Amino acid sequence: MSNGYRITASTGIHKGDRDYQQDQIALLNHPRVNGCMLGVVADGMGGRSGGRKASDQVMLTAKQLFERYSPERDDPPSLLRQLVEEAHLVIKLTAISAEQEPHSTVAAFLINPNGECHWVHAGDSRIYHYHGNKMVKRTLDHSYVQTLVDKGEITEEEANVHPQSNILMGCLGTDDDPPMDFHYIPSLRPGDVLMCCSDGVWHYFSPAELGSVLSALTPRESTEFLIDKARTRARGTGDNLSIAVVKLEPLLETSASIARKIEIPSIHAIKAGKA
Repeated sequence: MSNGYRITASTGIHKGDRDYQQDQIALLNHPRVNGCMLGVVADGMGGRSGGRKASDQVMLTAKQLFERYSPERDDPPSLLRQLVEEAHLVIKLTAISAEQEPHSTVAAFLINPNGECHWVHAGDSRIYHYHGNKMVKRTLDHSYVQTLVDKGEITEEEANVHPQSNILMGCLGTDDDPPMDFHYIPSLRPGDVLMCCSDGVWHYFSPAELGSVLSALTPRESTEFLIDKARTRARGTGDNLSIAVVKLEPLLETSASIARKIEIPSIHAIKAGKA
């Protein structure tokens, strides 16, 4: 019988057709607690130095907070809120010395050893939750075109090709406080897949296409395939691409084993910088 799951995971990053990389992606295993993981994507904006400084600050803040996090003691939504608020403040301070105003999106999910998952996002980097090839939920962008979709004025498909699809309604580093949307999954189960990515990836796929890829391929194969396919579909105008895929696969246990087991994930990182 299946009792619990093991996690396999992969990250991928590519500069696309841009001159420099402003995206950052990370999957972090907790330094002390097996089965505890934090996934983070940050899409920096604001010129070569500004955008990279902003996404760097998101990652640095995430790593520092996660190292101090205790699943038994700390509140996951509070950790994620602190991640967004502290990164936002540091990015604003960085703007004083940056060549251009630094801003960044953030999308982060936290998996606890008991199988619960929490996520937060600000901007248009996304988190998707699939079970098999069916989408359970995804984040909704803090963008101008998403407000049009919400009003029923355009469809999701029209939003992807809208000339103002890159306009954000909120992110980190602006004068205003960043928007924050939270989500809670009480219990992940075998067959679940989590994916977080920047708009350089999701812009080129429908939810059904993503579901087919994520269910059929390993995380490593998924990241490679989606980056390659997005590069092809961008036709020489592609943004930076970053993606992380986490897949929960069933563990086959003997009937004598009743303890839930969550194996530490094996993370494969893919980096590519050339077209």
